[in-house]
Formats: sequence, C-alpha cells, structure tokens
Amino acid sequence: GLCGILQDGAAMYAYEHAFSDREVDQWLARQMDRYRREGFGLWAVILKATGALIGQCGLTWQEAGDFGRVLEVGYIFNRAYWHRGYAAEAARACRDHAFSKLGAREVFSIIRVGNTASENVARRNGMTPRGGLTKHYYGLDMPHTIFSVRAEELSRGPDTP
Repeated sequence: GLCGILQDGAAMYAYEHAFSDREVDQWLARQMDRYRREGFGLWAVILKATGALIGQCGLTWQEAGDFGRVLEVGYIFNRAYWHRGYAAEAARACRDHAFSKLGAREVFSIIRVGNTASENVARRNGMTPRGGLTKHYYGLDMPHTIFSVRAEELSRGPDTP
C-alpha cells in the first residue's frame, strides 16, 4: 500500500518524483525511527470498510525557517482516495492529538505552493498562512507556504473576537 502511494509520480507532486524501492525503504525507516525517538510520526490511514492502507497522516518535527523547529501535521494519500474528505478527517485528528496529548501550543502544515488540495485541507484544519520558505530538494528550489493554528484559536467560539 505504501509503495502504491510513494511510487506514484502524481501523488508525489511535492517531492517532484516517484520514489524508488530504496527511497520507500528509507521513508519507512525514518518513520520507525520517529516512533522510537518521539513516540509519533506518520501513521497509516486504514479504510475501515476494507482494511486497505489509503494514506499516511501524522505529526513530525520539521524545520520551518524563521519559525524554527515546529510540529507539523503532514499527510499523503493514494490518489484513488483524494477529494473524499479522508485527509481532512485524519489531519484534524492529528491536530487534536497534538493539542490534547502532546500539549502543543501551535501546530503547522508546510505545503508546496500550488498544492491547492493540501492548502484546502490545512484551512479546513483551522490553519491560516503565516509565512513561507523555500525547500531545496531533488536539485530544485520549491517554495512552500507555512500554515498554522494555535490552540487558543480553536477554543474561540463563533462569537469570540
């Protein structure tokens, strides 16, 4: 299931290429290392009806330019499950976990400019753009928008200024 996502060039838009078998192995090793060190990482998103792995979503520490080291909600899904609300549902659960279980004050998503679907997921997750940065990956400069939501922003009701 993971290979079906990471080896799909269209799904891997933000990385500018489909992963090789070696890169998939490295990706999985990084997740396992995160689980051991921090107790969290990208988790499997499993479709309850079938048990199929349809994506990954979770929390990772990322460098975010002037923001420093931030807790990021990241997600990647099999294209067959895009535009069905799964990414938004999973991202919301990860955001809530960061606030309620990890005591985070602010949670981020760092999204490649032009990835409108991921930007929409971040907005549905209560996030707003806070800045930008350029990542250098695979020999390319890739502009990204830094989205975040602060704990106190979620606790405001609709009538709270």
